[in-house]
Amino acid sequence: MPAEAPCQTDYDFIFPHTKERRANLILSWEQDNKEGKNVITPAPDYKWNNLGGLYQSFYDKYANDSIETLIELFNQDVHKIIQLVESYNDQELFEQGGSQWASSTPSNWPIWKWIHINTVAPFKTFRTKIRKWKKIKGYNF
Repeated sequence: MPAEAPCQTDYDFIFPHTKERRANLILSWEQDNKEGKNVITPAPDYKWNNLGGLYQSFYDKYANDSIETLIELFNQDVHKIIQLVESYNDQELFEQGGSQWASSTPSNWPIWKWIHINTVAPFKTFRTKIRKWKKIKGYNF
């Protein structure tokens, strides 16, 4: 598992790398695909075995944003992902080969799995981070 970037503020426990953030990776892959561009997963200059560097770039990009800004960006991302999911038919969403970018790795996952691992799945990690943050801060709620 790649080393995570050090937390700079209390909010880093709540809004780490998922903001752009992994949901935005999906949105950028989809946009690049629609524009006929070569889709590079996970991102240009990063390979799947260097996600720690990619996550650090997310921290760096959003380090100075307020919690209010991060929440607004997060809500926008959620809305865009919902629209994207609704734009697929069942075959595209649930079967392999639903999109060029989803077929770009040897695993050839269906789109739903890419969306799951880049949106919902990280929140399991958040739960642990939030508990740790609450313990460090002495919160008992």
